[in-house]
Amino acid sequence: MLSLQDLRNAHDRIRPFIHRTPCLTCHTLDQMAGATLVFKCENFQKIGAFKARGGMNAALQLADNERKNGLATHSSGNHGQAVAFAARQLGMPAYVVMPRTAPQVKKDAVRGYGATVIECEPNIIAREAGVAAIITQTGAALIHPFDDDRVIAGQSTAAIELIEDNPTGQPFDVIMAPVGGGGLISGTALATHFLAPATRVVGAEPEGAADAILSFKSGHVEKAPYISTIADGLMAPLSERTLGYIRQYVSDIRLVNDVEIRAAQRLVWERMKIIIEPSCAVPLAVVLRYKDEFAGQTIGIILTGGNVDLGNGFTI
Repeated sequence: MLSLQDLRNAHDRIRPFIHRTPCLTCHTLDQMAGATLVFKCENFQKIGAFKARGGMNAALQLADNERKNGLATHSSGNHGQAVAFAARQLGMPAYVVMPRTAPQVKKDAVRGYGATVIECEPNIIAREAGVAAIITQTGAALIHPFDDDRVIAGQSTAAIELIEDNPTGQPFDVIMAPVGGGGLISGTALATHFLAPATRVVGAEPEGAADAILSFKSGHVEKAPYISTIADGLMAPLSERTLGYIRQYVSDIRLVNDVEIRAAQRLVWERMKIIIEPSCAVPLAVVLRYKDEFAGQTIGIILTGGNVDLGNGFTI
């Protein structure tokens, strides 16, 4: 179990390599939600996503003999960029197994940081088999996208900054983050538990990848009934590790559909004038769908990333 000191150490460790991203508000969105919203803008982070935090923290904790053959991971995009970024910072190769269906902009960015991209079929079995083969071939050190306490500690630092930089003068009633493999929500929940124990943590998940809500209810890692969502960063299932953190420190998980996700994404683009990707919009979509539940509350939302593929007939 990670301690508050572990989270503080992670924050100190990665500080030279990341941005302390701003916390922004929007009066129009507050009015639409009937609540006070504070957005932690990790779309402005290095690599365009919060994943830089966890990838960097894990890489910095590797021993010299672990680093010598580089880093390896599997990713739908943003974690792959994080590992590629960390490897470039530390002067080593990186190998990233990515689904062939991952957005081209994310594949290009991973390559742009100097990493080798190995494409696979778009499922977790193919991703894990691909990265296992790469590790056998190269001896690279695995940095898992979420099933790693070093990664979770790194991700927690976004919530630490959100709590410390809250511009409202009111404590948060709720802090919300999207749920994919569970690394961010685990770190968010831990940071909130230690620093703002009266604040509820709520996970936000697409209906088209709804494994976390099932796992949360059953206490076992479950598979989603089906995978079909525009939120490409949230398709991975939980691990036993992340489910453990979620069951202990997360109050609830709420679902939204792709129409609601796209509408929330468009609102942020139009009203806040900032670019976010679909996975990033899921928490705002939850607040707008469940307005009665969140009415009158002060809510912190982690905007997770802004890596959008503008090709292939892009619309919003």
